[in-house]
Amino acid sequence: MSPSGPGRLLYATIFLLVTIDFLQSGMTAFAAGPLMGELGMAPEDFSLAAAVYASVAILSISMQRWFVERLGPRRFVQYATAICAGGAVLCAISDDFSSFLAGRAVMALGGGALFTSARMMVHHALAGPARFVGIKYLVGGVALNTAAAPWLASLAVSHEKWSAIYWLVAALGGLAVLLASVVLHDRPLVEPELRSRPDLWPQIFLISGSFLLLYALQRFYYDFYGNVLFIWVAMALAVVGLMFYGRTQHVGDNPILRVRHMLNVRYVSGVALFMFVYMMLGANNYMVPMMLQRTLGFAWATVGNFEALGFAGGALAWWVVMRTLPRHPAPRKFLVVAFLALAVFGALLSGIDGQADMWRDILPALAIYSLFIPIVMPVAAVSTFRELDYDASVFANAQQMKNMLAQIGVALGITLATLGQQWRTTAHYAVLNERVASNDPIYVEIFQKLQESLATVTDAAPAAQMATAQVAQLLARESALLAHIDYFRLVAVLGLAGVLVTLIQRVFR
Repeated sequence: MSPSGPGRLLYATIFLLVTIDFLQSGMTAFAAGPLMGELGMAPEDFSLAAAVYASVAILSISMQRWFVERLGPRRFVQYATAICAGGAVLCAISDDFSSFLAGRAVMALGGGALFTSARMMVHHALAGPARFVGIKYLVGGVALNTAAAPWLASLAVSHEKWSAIYWLVAALGGLAVLLASVVLHDRPLVEPELRSRPDLWPQIFLISGSFLLLYALQRFYYDFYGNVLFIWVAMALAVVGLMFYGRTQHVGDNPILRVRHMLNVRYVSGVALFMFVYMMLGANNYMVPMMLQRTLGFAWATVGNFEALGFAGGALAWWVVMRTLPRHPAPRKFLVVAFLALAVFGALLSGIDGQADMWRDILPALAIYSLFIPIVMPVAAVSTFRELDYDASVFANAQQMKNMLAQIGVALGITLATLGQQWRTTAHYAVLNERVASNDPIYVEIFQKLQESLATVTDAAPAAQMATAQVAQLLARESALLAHIDYFRLVAVLGLAGVLVTLIQRVFR
């Protein structure tokens, strides 16, 4: 995807496409609770919308190269951003679940492949030092919008203007259409006889398998015990469908994704690293706000402001990496620092208690975590695709495959985090409840003080009932907090494991 003339407008276009992708997903995820309240959605409905968005995005990403070969870079980016902007408008004016679902599906159809398009603009339009500048804008967009998304979402909702989330995305989409008209060309990338040839059935299996897998993963949180057979059957069908799709791409003469040409050790290792990163991104983006809002009781707007402030440290990490990487490109040292940051983040948050202070306990941990993504992503991007530069089509397909798996990685991270949270909360509640039932002196004293305090405003019998209810709430809060502590201990262990694997592996040295 080449420009008509490289320059600042090209870099701005790359940054803007990344902004649309990461900003809309980050704001939607952070504003999930208020959105459900405003539109009358149950959690299951929001889960369905997330699965629909991701599965349509996977289909869109898989077809990105195919469309560019036929439409040309300019028209593809224009059409994609215009469709995404149209979907954002549908979301902004929606007043119920069905209209919101339709808007998210349209957004995914147009916006799903924007990050892939931005990456291919870097590869095709820029060479030498200019290419690295393009990567700076790409990764900078990820870092800055990861920080900006929670703040902008909290700002919109706190002013009772939740629709501003999507009006902003629509405006950015319109700007991207204008920029694409200036910097991109419409010349075909390959001759017609060399274009990939799609087959309808594999694409149907791809979107169906993706939806079933993502929806089943989302349903684990809401419906595991009530509908376990349906969930496992859906997952089995999804795996079969995706395996069929993968086989058609591997053995076909000229498939949409030339899988067999990208299966080397470096690429597979890099994709595994990206999958881990996206799983951690999904899990932490779910667990951190949940702990701060529901368990520790901080105001929703406060959480958004502090997340933005903490994640702003990612901009500093991005600046340091972008200045250091060209002169010292060996990836191992960067990965060690990134995984150490992840480990320290987990260790800090695993040491909090019910009296945690946002400035003293939470903000430093968020600032350290903000180093993880801006360090890992550019290093992994430079290292993973090094052996695929020989063929532009294979390189593009490798980017598409990585970004398709990213959608699944985020969903898988959220699912594993929610299941782990449920399991550990239940286990801790059982232990704490046993202590109450066995007349543990600490809980007996708490109960007596509550009962005496409530007896001053009501009769003895209602006071005892109210004290019992408050003790039950205390147990639920304590068990949830202990479950969060378990999770962040696991994050610390995974960070240390990442350091160990980085030191002993021989692929990214």
